[in-house]
Amino acid sequence: MQRIMGYMRKAIQEYEMIRPGDRIAVGISGGKDSVALVAGLAGLRRFIGVPFELVGITLDPGWNGQRTDYGPIERMCENMGVPYHVLETEIGPIVFEARGESNPCSLCARMRRGALHDAAKRFGCNKIALGHHYDDAVETFVMNLFLEGRIGCFSPVTYLSRKDLTMIRPLIFAPEREVASAVRKAGYPVVKSKCPVDGSTQREWTKNWLRQMEKEHKGITKRLFGAMKRGHVSDW
Repeated sequence: MQRIMGYMRKAIQEYEMIRPGDRIAVGISGGKDSVALVAGLAGLRRFIGVPFELVGITLDPGWNGQRTDYGPIERMCENMGVPYHVLETEIGPIVFEARGESNPCSLCARMRRGALHDAAKRFGCNKIALGHHYDDAVETFVMNLFLEGRIGCFSPVTYLSRKDLTMIRPLIFAPEREVASAVRKAGYPVVKSKCPVDGSTQREWTKNWLRQMEKEHKGITKRLFGAMKRGHVSDW
């Protein structure tokens, strides 16, 4: 995890993500990225030189009408000294049963964002940390270009004026393969998503396309990321 924390520290300092006294809600889905995020932030508290608090929040979507066991995540957070909350929602049934969405990911993402924003305010947080990493940024850029015909990506830091919350993404410099390796080597628990469309989304298609392009044009992901930064795309 030392290398991952190095990436995180660079992003936090370059984009001034954390200030003294911040109370940060960490969105924890249970996947490797969010697990690495909370572990990295908990570790950085010891030596980054900026006092801040963490609150772990998991939204249980109720996939297929069932609740997920987040016990391993709860125990990990307890060992790290991070207060942790699991909030039960009806996002799964609403998206797949009540609404029967043909494009469920879009509605699901909006509902999860809204629920997380409300939870962050409820627990007295002024910032929300999300686990988007280096590869997520490039994939989002490509998806926006190919599917929507626009140049853009999520921002490293975003202020939400309606909620008076700031979104931060401390993993933006960390490649996915290194995140996965760090979580595996550290023995951190991962809770597999039970989403019915997991693995068959537009993002998964984009991930596979970039993987193929990387084989044919070595370094294309790095060049795209560099172009985003040099072009200041979406405040990069």
